[in-house]
Amino acid sequence: MVIQLDPSITTNEIDKAVRNMIIEAGAYPSLGYGGFLKSVCTSVNVRQLQNGDIVNIDVTVFLNGYHGDTSKTFLCGDVNEPVKRLVKVTEECLERAISVCKDGATFKKIGKRISEHAEKFGYGVVERFVGHGIGTVFHSEPLILHHRNDKSGRMVEGQTFTIEPILTMGSIECVTWDDGWTTVTADGGRAAQFEHTILITRTGAEILTKF
Repeated sequence: MVIQLDPSITTNEIDKAVRNMIIEAGAYPSLGYGGFLKSVCTSVNVRQLQNGDIVNIDVTVFLNGYHGDTSKTFLCGDVNEPVKRLVKVTEECLERAISVCKDGATFKKIGKRISEHAEKFGYGVVERFVGHGIGTVFHSEPLILHHRNDKSGRMVEGQTFTIEPILTMGSIECVTWDDGWTTVTADGGRAAQFEHTILITRTGAEILTKF
């Protein structure tokens, strides 16, 4: 199913379309946890999209006893070139992070690779939100940091986890609204995110999700 992201669509309509697609495929949305009332996470300025917006759609699915987690930032209408570049570089950061993953690799290589690429373009990397182990349990160890860090530990063949960097055009600090869910950059600047669930193999990593 292709969701047309134009300025007339609302986040509720996106949620309904994705939920129906998941259920029709015989799966179940994993995001209905901890009091969260929707099937997908949508990150956007307002509930109804505006021309020039970017929106991240985060989809998690439970099927045959396992969870999968992926997200992508979409363009809405006429997006200016600086924001398009932010989206492009964020996806490149995810790709570069996955490229260093394999059995025996250190987790801190992920944050190093993402930070190096983001900094070339003057972007910040949000530290508050992390990737996570995933499988029969939705959120588990290991926690995946996307910024430079000295986290110990190495990847192990057969391990599954998400990598989901968020890049910003300004502050990397975040503020959560009173609803307990909505989180925005402290300065109101644009942010983009991409995410995949990956499986560590002896020689690399297999991407288990797609967008």
